Amino acid sequence: MSVTVGSPAVDFSLPTSGGGTLSAADLQAKAEFVIIYFYPRDATPGCTTEAKDFRDLAPQLEQLNATVVGVSRDSVESHDAFVKDLDLNFPLITDDGTLTEGYGVWKLRKLGDKEMMIVERSTFILRGGKVVKEWRGVKSTGHAAAVVESLKSL
Repeated sequence: MSVTVGSPAVDFSLPTSGGGTLSAADLQAKAEFVIIYFYPRDATPGCTTEAKDFRDLAPQLEQLNATVVGVSRDSVESHDAFVKDLDLNFPLITDDGTLTEGYGVWKLRKLGDKEMMIVERSTFILRGGKVVKEWRGVKSTGHAAAVVESLKSL
């Protein structure tokens, strides 16, 4: 069962870019709003666009008392390279399935003649340990700006 608006946030403690670990409690302590965005894979075109957009919107997110974290099933080493290449100002979590399955974004997709499991591009805003907004199956272009606009009304 995946979370929906009003559900408690999924609890976790997972490795991140930079070699540390991050928990749900750590994120909630950073800001009133926590933006968790899920993406399929480091260094792919859509994922690069989305990461850069969240990076560039960091000043607005800070003004709105929000923090952001990206999540995929890529390795810490892959995340470290992605963070360095894009000069990202937020951490990337290496998920073991806790978050992607807990939020219901680990999906079976048909790619050509093959079926495979991938992370569905999705975003959740958390406040006070609960999901207050969700987007599923989003397009990368312009999505980060839509998240910022939505935060303004929460």
